[in-house]
Amino acid sequence: MPLFHRKSSPTLLQDKIDLIDLAFSRFDLHSFADLGGVWGVEGGYTFHALEKHDVSAAALVDTHPTEVVKNRARKFAQLRLIKGNFGDETIAREVGDVDAVFLFDVLLHQVAPDWNRVLEIYSHQTRCFIIYNQQWIGSERTVRLLELGEEEYFKNVPHEPTDGPYNGLFQKLEEKHPDHDRRWRDVHHIWQWGITDSDLTATIESLGFKLEFTKNCGRMGDLANFENHAFVFSK
Repeated sequence: MPLFHRKSSPTLLQDKIDLIDLAFSRFDLHSFADLGGVWGVEGGYTFHALEKHDVSAAALVDTHPTEVVKNRARKFAQLRLIKGNFGDETIAREVGDVDAVFLFDVLLHQVAPDWNRVLEIYSHQTRCFIIYNQQWIGSERTVRLLELGEEEYFKNVPHEPTDGPYNGLFQKLEEKHPDHDRRWRDVHHIWQWGITDSDLTATIESLGFKLEFTKNCGRMGDLANFENHAFVFSK
């Protein structure tokens, strides 16, 4: 995730902590991968799971691991730090088989491969998805936010048109991003999707998983069309 507006002492959300604790206690989990878990929290949910639960193996995957994370990770021999885009199938193979996959605030960013393909990739190497995502309530079906056009896009994301990677976004969509071998429209640094609960659930159930727990964690800031929702799926 992008490096601007990073907190030096991030606060972890209790809803996410509760979600991890529930899944570990209910489904006898002993290994996990936290995908995109550095941005904004310095790997905080990875370290919570390692400190509070009996974890034999863990992987924390992010395109921008920080020195804070690297230093803290040295205390945990069972933790691997993997630098890369977790949507890349070579990175998924490096992650390998784990009991659970954490996807916190990241599914709405995933394109090329899209969020549903990411779920398909990891469905073959885990038995539990632990998800906290900003879910779309603005229509019955999932939407690609960029397709709403510039004015509606910025009504539906928690960023101003001049913020970081959003500065001039709609004028550079077809240009190659300086740090990634892909167009700006296909980078995970920006909000990409409005995913509905029904589409998320149907996608994961089609992969052989069952919805075990869900919670509406409230409105996403002042965005009228997004709410924070938590899920646990298992097979």
